[in-house]
Amino acid sequence: MRFDLITIFPDFFTGPLDYGILRRARETGIVEVNVQDLREFTKDRHRTVDDRPFGGGEGMVLKPEPLFEAVEHLLGAPVGDAAEKRALPAGTAIVLLSASGTRFDQETAQRFAQLQRIILICGRYEGVDERVAEHLATDEISIGDFVLSGGELPAMLIVDAVARLLPGSLGNEASSQNESFSASTDVQETSELDTSGRSHVKTPTLSSSEPTLRLDFPHYTRPAEYRGWKVPDVLIGGNHAEVATWRRASAVDKTKRNRPDLSGT
Repeated sequence: MRFDLITIFPDFFTGPLDYGILRRARETGIVEVNVQDLREFTKDRHRTVDDRPFGGGEGMVLKPEPLFEAVEHLLGAPVGDAAEKRALPAGTAIVLLSASGTRFDQETAQRFAQLQRIILICGRYEGVDERVAEHLATDEISIGDFVLSGGELPAMLIVDAVARLLPGSLGNEASSQNESFSASTDVQETSELDTSGRSHVKTPTLSSSEPTLRLDFPHYTRPAEYRGWKVPDVLIGGNHAEVATWRRASAVDKTKRNRPDLSGT
């Protein structure tokens, strides 16, 4: 997968891309990340990318011309008019990072992980000319109900969240399937014997009181006791079925406590 990051601060990404999973994914060719300086598509000697908004108001707004031209340069073709704005190469998304966008979540990350290329437009100043959202971007995304100085941090969060879902990015592929904001299914599948004596996987069942999405279950490691706080006995008892039941119940409890918006309580 390829990520293109359009920004007026290209040096911002020096560092975040060079560590951990993202570094490994880049080195192994799972992802390619290109940082595009928006100012390369300005026409004046001051390399102006913003202007005052029509109608008055505080702050400056990113102009549409350099953004459209930057995207067209990356795609190697015009993006078309409003009626044709989604006539993009297959598997391509143009994402505008904006406080006014749809909130980014794990479901969106999973949808993006199915693509081949994502162009991320990092907003700045008071905002971006609305014609970019209406006629250029395929998605307008916010990472939360708060305001940041620009879209660079949100872009990195999205790159990280999506890249780790790609096959080969994680050392253990199961890691991305059983974690916070995953669908509420059994932590560990169990098997049973049917009437023919053959073993088959038992289908997980959901309680009507469980959240559709839930946080990850609590994790513990050595030492088994630290400053008087002990690891739950069930985790060191060796009974995998009991461990799975405990983890599921603990994940539901933690979701209801920390994220009642997910649990419906």
